[in-house]
Formats: sequence, C-alpha cells, structure tokens
Amino acid sequence: METMLSNTPMRLSKQQIQAIRELVAQLAGNSAEVRVFGSRLDDHKRGGDLDLLVELPDAVENPALLTARLSACISRAMNGRKVDVVLSAPNLRHLPIHDVAFKEGQPL
Repeated sequence: METMLSNTPMRLSKQQIQAIRELVAQLAGNSAEVRVFGSRLDDHKRGGDLDLLVELPDAVENPALLTARLSACISRAMNGRKVDVVLSAPNLRHLPIHDVAFKEGQPL
C-alpha cells in the first residue's frame, strides 16, 4: 500500500517522492521546486500518469531537453509510469496549464 506525505492526498510512496526530489535536484538544480498536480492527487482514482510542475528561479537554456530528461528519469524511477513535466522559468511562456498546476498542485 502506498503512503501519503503528511495529510495531503497523493498516490505516491515516500520512496517515490524522495526519488523525484533527488532527480529534480540532480537535473534541474537544488533551487528547483516540484509540485504534483492532476489525477495523482485524487486517492479515489487508480493508475494514470504523473503530472509534475518544476519551477525554476533562473532562465532555462534548453527547456525541451530538460523536460525530456526529467520525464525519462522520473519515469524509470516510477517503474515506467508515464510522467508529464511542465517547466516554469522566467524565460518561458506562461500557459494555462501553469495556472492549473500552481492552483491545484501540491509541493513535494
């Protein structure tokens, strides 16, 4: 049975949360913050992909490459689960998905 972090509903184990934090820090830097949003926050749902918002305080040189690396590495850590990564950085365009992720997302 997967466990929750504090009282926040989240279908991720403590080990998965730790792995995600470590991978984001390795690939995006220690100042990166990560939030989970979407179906993983609903304890009544089963399966589904993992939606992550990675917020960076500085500009990103190659956002497509960073997004792909984060998604692939985290997917491997999650036993092949599909992982969608949305980046937020000062040099990137703000999209409606960012509003959803910031409003509904839970920090890891």
